Amino acid sequence: MSDARSLLDLLRQSVSADIAGEIERLIATAPDRKLNRINALAFAAERGLDEEQVIGGFLHAARLGLFEFSWNVLCPGCGGVLDAGASLKHVRSEVYTCALCAAGYEPSLDELVEVTFTISPNVRRIEAHHPHQLPPSEYFRQIYWGSGVDLPEDDYEATVDEFIVEALELPAGEKAVMSLQIAESFLIVFEPVTHAAQFIEVRGAPTRDRQMLSLVFDRAHRHNETLAMRPGALRIAFENHADVRTLPSVCIANDALHHMLGKRRPFLTAKRVLSNQTFRDIYHTDTLEIDQRLKIGSLTFLFTDLRGSTELYERVGDLVAFDLVRAHFRLLSEIVASETGAVVKTIGDAVMASFPAPDRAIAAAIRMRDAMRGLNRERGKEDMILKIGIHEGPCIAVNLNERQDYFGQTVNIASRVQHLAASNEIFTTDAVLGDPRANDLLAELGLKPLRQDVGLRGISRDIGVFAIQ
Repeated sequence: MSDARSLLDLLRQSVSADIAGEIERLIATAPDRKLNRINALAFAAERGLDEEQVIGGFLHAARLGLFEFSWNVLCPGCGGVLDAGASLKHVRSEVYTCALCAAGYEPSLDELVEVTFTISPNVRRIEAHHPHQLPPSEYFRQIYWGSGVDLPEDDYEATVDEFIVEALELPAGEKAVMSLQIAESFLIVFEPVTHAAQFIEVRGAPTRDRQMLSLVFDRAHRHNETLAMRPGALRIAFENHADVRTLPSVCIANDALHHMLGKRRPFLTAKRVLSNQTFRDIYHTDTLEIDQRLKIGSLTFLFTDLRGSTELYERVGDLVAFDLVRAHFRLLSEIVASETGAVVKTIGDAVMASFPAPDRAIAAAIRMRDAMRGLNRERGKEDMILKIGIHEGPCIAVNLNERQDYFGQTVNIASRVQHLAASNEIFTTDAVLGDPRANDLLAELGLKPLRQDVGLRGISRDIGVFAIQ
């Protein structure tokens, strides 16, 4: 902890005292496994802390060197980590295959990429810093499964024993033989380091003949074809052609396994991190390569523009107008960040912001409009008029002009919708109001959007647009 104290002192300059205090306690007192791939949302829930403040706290702590980032590509089926790296730059495959689930997935930043935090070895050394020395059950817990799998705390070992029949550690270049009696069941021979799996359906009359199976682990063969065998003796010969230790395990696909993998909890997604203002402020373009294109299934975009800003410069002069525009940018940026969003960029007097959920964009828009009205009241004039447009849908994340940006039809529509708005109007689309939480928020505020179908430049179909006045 001596090396960490100065870093913790710096952390207190950026985050609240309670967040910094909880992070310090975690570093000092948590067991090793609790400091590996920390789920920031679970950390906040367990301590009754605000999620956004906790996310910001870990982002600042990682920037200072207290923690290391990990961006993990997940299998939505079993929750396993299919690939991991220190940034999104390693996410290059068009399809990731999970051998355990025998399924392929196109990586998207919504629910298939998580962001976790691991204590830096310069601050405290933990077992997971040397994953190939972990016992098999701990390798599964700390390395294979993602932070969204809600693994049992007190009886983890006992739970694992209910579905793992046999497991062994096989050093690089070594061979081993496993002999066991198999009953009627569905078995999975799974190796979590190379992500290889062999399915065995055991059925029929028992046999006295010794059944044989040979498996080679080399990171290339996934062995996911299902073999048919009969109850009786089975001899499995393993060869490890990988350059690291492997951990072949024979599992029964029973209720205990399905129940454990079925318990999930919220986790910090890459989409949420990329739409976090703290992340954008301190990490800039560190996460994406210039030629990378990463898909996001759903993101909400909000565009604003000042109506009549050119006339404002003419009327009050450049210096006064510039100060007013800067004040409006500060107001809007603070509101965006407080509603879990991030300012993507400013274009002239306009703002482009992203939000992980439609209701937060709606909440931000309403607060923006109220804030601008308040600014006008303070000045005794009504010349700072905001126009707002919101749309939700798929997009791609890119690195452009030294900033993380977004492209796609969703962005285009959001921009076009903003141009439809008049003085102090918020225009949104049916895609946004299709979100139940967005509708609930408007109902709570007593706002009833007025619908119209409009044609937008460059869009082939009419769009359902709602005015929130």
